[in-house]
Amino acid sequence: MATPFLSSEEYDEQAHQLYNEGQYDDALNVLREGLALYPNSVELHIGVGYARLAREEYAWARRSFEEALVLEPEHEDALAGLGETLLKFGMEESALRCFRRTLELGYADDLDLMLQSGRALFREASSRDRRELFAASLEFFEVAVQQAPESAEAIACVGYSQHRLGDDDAAIASLRKSLQADSDHAEARIYLANILYDRGDYDAALYHFDRTTTEDHWDELGIWRLIELKRAAHKLDEHDPSLKPWEDRLQELGGELDDIDELFIEIDGGVGENGDVEVARGQLELFGTLLSSLADEKAQEVMAADADASPHEVLTRDGRQITGSWEDIVRSLQHVDADGGHEVSLEAFMTRVARRTFRETGVRVPSHDVELFVRASADAGLLRIVQ
Repeated sequence: MATPFLSSEEYDEQAHQLYNEGQYDDALNVLREGLALYPNSVELHIGVGYARLAREEYAWARRSFEEALVLEPEHEDALAGLGETLLKFGMEESALRCFRRTLELGYADDLDLMLQSGRALFREASSRDRRELFAASLEFFEVAVQQAPESAEAIACVGYSQHRLGDDDAAIASLRKSLQADSDHAEARIYLANILYDRGDYDAALYHFDRTTTEDHWDELGIWRLIELKRAAHKLDEHDPSLKPWEDRLQELGGELDDIDELFIEIDGGVGENGDVEVARGQLELFGTLLSSLADEKAQEVMAADADASPHEVLTRDGRQITGSWEDIVRSLQHVDADGGHEVSLEAFMTRVARRTFRETGVRVPSHDVELFVRASADAGLLRIVQ
């Protein structure tokens, strides 16, 4: 007996499961097979659009979303997908019209859709430092909070946008409110701790860092700060056993992934409860953007302070004398690095040296701050600070 064809809904369901597991190629193959049988299926065209978007094939994604909208001009998922794709082409006004059309059609109560639109705007705003897009992201996050006032994720997103718009007091209030709704919301807690750290409120920052686990951290910045605060507050030695789990996590995050590591990550990601892998991936992408922005802002403050300060002077182990701001010194070290450090960004160079120094000496060298990098390098015996 011949195997009957699947329905368009079954093709869509299979592709959706593969997409959630990060298997975009396989999802696309299933969708193509389905469209060969059901060329007018709006859901299958939308699925192709999101698979193409995940593969960064933006022109093809746009075409698929537009084909879906020809078949159903007011489909909310197609409008949101097209808006997200148009942002990649710099077509901000057209993208905003797509996102806002979903509001006009009455989909404000779709929490996932509002968060998707807000995150897309936030990511693009972060990549191009566009205040207008941060404001637009806040608009959608606030709609999400209005519809789901107990959603810790939505409230936290409001805080992220408020911070990027320069309203730190409001951001702190929103992040604390998010933690009241869900005390286990690690992303909000770590981000709040970083804001408090940058404001010089170290006791409050440590309070929140102390309530996170190593697995909660996906960026080195927060871990470096946590270690620094713990050592200062509790007067811990350099190799205190209580810091070892955090040192191990730093090495996990800082080390290069080989093919086997990536395979295990894919396997672990594909078997999560309820198939929420893509949601988690999106949250981590957003959170990575947030922490990067915090580090960039802190670096700009340090550089501005250096510009007004007296020049520093260091001597390297091979007798070279380097004079200038902390950043000038690090750039000079990068230029003569034997491992080709001049071919990467300054931050990547500091991260590479930090890993190498920790392996060779056991001394932790912060890679998020040029002054701390130089001072810790001196502690490790790599150079001597003259002034």
